[in-house]
Amino acid sequence: MATLPNPAAEKASIEAFRRDVIEASKTALVLVDFWAEWCGPCKTLGPLIEKVVAARAPKVKLVKIDVDKNQALAAQFRIQSIPTVYAFLDGRPVDGFQGALGERELTQFVDRLLAAVPASEDEAALEEQISALIAAADEATAAGAHDDAAAMLAALVQELPERHDLVARYALALLAGGKAEAAQAALNMVPGDSKDELVVRARAALALAAEAPADDELAPLQARVDAAPDDHAARFELAGALAARGDRDAAAEHLLAIIKADRGWNEDAARQKLLTMFEAAGLADPWSVKTRAALRAVWFA
Repeated sequence: MATLPNPAAEKASIEAFRRDVIEASKTALVLVDFWAEWCGPCKTLGPLIEKVVAARAPKVKLVKIDVDKNQALAAQFRIQSIPTVYAFLDGRPVDGFQGALGERELTQFVDRLLAAVPASEDEAALEEQISALIAAADEATAAGAHDDAAAMLAALVQELPERHDLVARYALALLAGGKAEAAQAALNMVPGDSKDELVVRARAALALAAEAPADDELAPLQARVDAAPDDHAARFELAGALAARGDRDAAAEHLLAIIKADRGWNEDAARQKLLTMFEAAGLADPWSVKTRAALRAVWFA
């Protein structure tokens, strides 16, 4: 993040703006935050915009301009209220907003503009290498070579720890190999407020895996349900055990049976368990699509 200095002359301020904004925006998205010390909303927006930019560096840069110390620039951009943020690409302003946006709105604003930033040759080559390693790891996973898949992804995570999607893939590979504690340790690298789709999947998969029973515990659970079909607690426990072992269809069948009999049982526990399973599989996964349709059919029957 660059902060324009209090210039000794107007010329210095303009030259700094040309360097830090105009020229810099030819290789990255530059956000210019017009603010002042006395501005309350500026103090709300400031930490949020710094967080969003830091998570996307070096593709996004932030320049903060104190309007009291840079009145010529503020006048040039006709700043009438603060905070005001302008986004620059290729040497010119392309969008902006006034007021203190929330983190979600701010993230959407930045990511929408980032989509218009062409990748450099180096970035394109790096993404190609990452895609190739991910594909190789997927093939290893499909072949049951979970340690090999985890090793490939571990190398990527070591080089790019800020890529939460790669950390999540690594955690999922560890989990597939039966290394739940290592998978949890990997996910601990990711901030708790991350909404990355793969991070959500990995966390849901870990939550399900935590309920995995010992090999000799599954048969007694099944026997309890067979003996007392209306014992929702036993059926729910069996469903969790089956889900943890990867038998999604059987688990969903038991959970749907609970919902059909008593949709509000145990504070909606059965539906919540299904939602966790959907997150673990991915909402676009064919199994999730099919089972969500079954859930709707039961829920609205």
